[in-house]
Amino acid sequence: MNYQELANELNRALALSLPPIAVAFCDAVPAGVAPFDGAAPAGCAFWEKAAARAFSTSAKDHGLCAIGMHTHNLPHTAASESELQDALQAMAGLDYVRAEEVAAIPVAPRRAQYVVYGPLADFPAAPEVALLFADARQGLVITEAAARVDRGAPPALGRPACAVIPQVLTQGVAAQSLGCCGARAYIDALSDGVALWAFPAAKLEDYCKEIKTLASANKTLSAFHERRREDVESGKRPTVRESLARLSS
Repeated sequence: MNYQELANELNRALALSLPPIAVAFCDAVPAGVAPFDGAAPAGCAFWEKAAARAFSTSAKDHGLCAIGMHTHNLPHTAASESELQDALQAMAGLDYVRAEEVAAIPVAPRRAQYVVYGPLADFPAAPEVALLFADARQGLVITEAAARVDRGAPPALGRPACAVIPQVLTQGVAAQSLGCCGARAYIDALSDGVALWAFPAAKLEDYCKEIKTLASANKTLSAFHERRREDVESGKRPTVRESLARLSS
């Protein structure tokens, strides 16, 4: 697949505020990819940074987020295991998460030494998951496209936001993440009107094709409905044919 072309097509079709992002789980860092330099409060914080450049992360870079280390199946230490239990205990005390819900949280199917993030357009490895930040209008098109490709409505996940990546890896279908309170605190792009979408990269060409088609169709039909509303509110009772004729004029 030509990922640069796909990224450009997604940007054009959806008018994205951030370019598409790619994620890959690797046992060795791809040539020429620099390690992440700095500290991140959670693994989800890497997503926004990855819109600008590619970088690799290891377990130590994810060390401040025990939940993210769990969902991404990164190598644990005794300290990170203790952090995970403390975090889960605190969340359970707030009735934010229960034991049976913890067991249902998706986890990456294999343990890798590194997670690589970067722009889809020039990703330095074979991407496994593609991520898009999308508002409700953009999400409408994405939902319709994902349902067409995956033969069913895409799931919408809540906390934790990072679970959407292993969800896509294990199920092989697109999914939406509504984020979690942590991700919404750490990611500026994840504003109140925005959600995250994740796609299995192996099927990205199919999603992109349907997104282009449905974005165009939605644009035309939005104009149809807007003009039809104007006519009805002015006292007219147009037929579909009359509204279509007005649209074409």
